[in-house]
Amino acid sequence: MEKQKRAYLYACVAVLLWSTIASAFKISLRYVDVLTLLFYASVVASVFLFLYLLFLQKLKLLKAFTGRDYLRSAILGFLNPFLYYAILLKAYSILKAQEAVTLNFIWPIMLVLLSIPILHQKIKLKSILSIIISFIGVFVIATEGDVLGFRFTNTVGVLLASGSSVVWALFWIYNIKDKHDEAVRLFVNFSFGTVFIFLSILLFSELKIPNRNGLLGAVYVGLCELGITFLVWLKALRLSKTTAHVTNLIYLVPFFALIVVSLVVGEKILFSTVTGLVLIVCGIILQRFWAGPT
Repeated sequence: MEKQKRAYLYACVAVLLWSTIASAFKISLRYVDVLTLLFYASVVASVFLFLYLLFLQKLKLLKAFTGRDYLRSAILGFLNPFLYYAILLKAYSILKAQEAVTLNFIWPIMLVLLSIPILHQKIKLKSILSIIISFIGVFVIATEGDVLGFRFTNTVGVLLASGSSVVWALFWIYNIKDKHDEAVRLFVNFSFGTVFIFLSILLFSELKIPNRNGLLGAVYVGLCELGITFLVWLKALRLSKTTAHVTNLIYLVPFFALIVVSLVVGEKILFSTVTGLVLIVCGIILQRFWAGPT
């Protein structure tokens, strides 16, 4: 099989796995609280990445890490998995899965907005229009279509789901400068993140072993959201002729996720959710199309 076809195959596997995560979050949170789910999922992901690096004999690359590198990894680990998933999972615990997964998908727009002050990037007037289109989509979802009523169905949940995209965008902006092997730096980030999650449990909750359903959910999230899928996606990017060939497939994730949510979680997908998601994705695609030097 030629490299590009293999790239598409790996990308499709990643997209399909990511499409199940919204349902996995929602179902798992029926059996465990936010911090417990996050802690065990992060432990599973860290152990998986450790074994992966051990198998490929990449653990020796940790010798290249300086004290400054570890400090950066600690900061990144605080952002992801700790802060990002703590906020996102809390949003899932109080919103419908369809709302949380679609609202969180504005992270590419947040990436553009935050790149302006942090990376000193310029933005075109057309790009501003595309961002406005995406935020209209957020408003449609948040009000369940009652746009003129100006009433959010759950203000806190909307702020959490949308706000998590800010943390995700910050993580990737600051991750750009890290030139270490992707799997190695992810392992270090997740190791620090797991420590932060553990400390937060000691301060705000209690460490407990979840029941079978909760534990299975944590293992699934740890592998399919935080571990295996990331490595599969990296494989797709490395095999592809250009990143654009496979990154455009990421736009399928929220649409597939809504199908899984409907079938597995049992939520009735609202017309406002689909409409808002289409507006968000259209805004992201237009922004990418219009982006460029001023």
